[in-house]
Amino acid sequence: MIGKIAGRLDYRADDHVLIDVRGVGYLVYVSDRTMASLPGPGEAVALYTELLVREDNLQLFGFTTLVEKEWHRLLTSVQGIGAKASMSILSTLGPDGVSRAIALGDWNAVKAAKGLGPKTAQRVVNELKDKAASVMALSGHASVATGAPATVDAVIEPATPSAPVAPTPSGNAAAQSEALSALTNLGYAPGEAASAVAQALGEDAALDTSGLIRAALKLLAPKG
Repeated sequence: MIGKIAGRLDYRADDHVLIDVRGVGYLVYVSDRTMASLPGPGEAVALYTELLVREDNLQLFGFTTLVEKEWHRLLTSVQGIGAKASMSILSTLGPDGVSRAIALGDWNAVKAAKGLGPKTAQRVVNELKDKAASVMALSGHASVATGAPATVDAVIEPATPSAPVAPTPSGNAAAQSEALSALTNLGYAPGEAASAVAQALGEDAALDTSGLIRAALKLLAPKG
């Protein structure tokens, strides 16, 4: 399994790039958002990858973060969602947007992706809603562990400095992960905790951990 590609960007097409790794070219399909974050031809680039194996074809799909890669894996596990549909959803919403939409049960946001109908969008939300909390938590753990998306490493010649291929994850990624952990420790189900955290962040994206926990608890408090 090819889990990461690091090399030089050879060329871009509409939906894929060619990455030269010491003379071997890897054709990698990416979402529109990932494409927009990549550097110009000849520059160093690194992507996490997922390999799709078919009887008559092998395709690599590339992602700037592990969260994006994980959502692609989960999306393609849903009946009716292939790699193309998954990349369309990620292009439209981005990984954070997918997390919010699924945590909040917002299938209309998912339906905005090109080629998706309402029934398929509802199926995506219904089947993956319980998975949103773990992926949202992964966002915080990944940012703490790496400090940035996939980076170019020793695969590139030493003369080329290592550099991230996209901006550092948002500052509330760790707060999101810690809030989810705190809420589940308090006895809330992962799905309802993820929904409350996503709603609270939607209302104020600058919340720190304690503020996010307080805001989520208010949303989870019994009404009336």
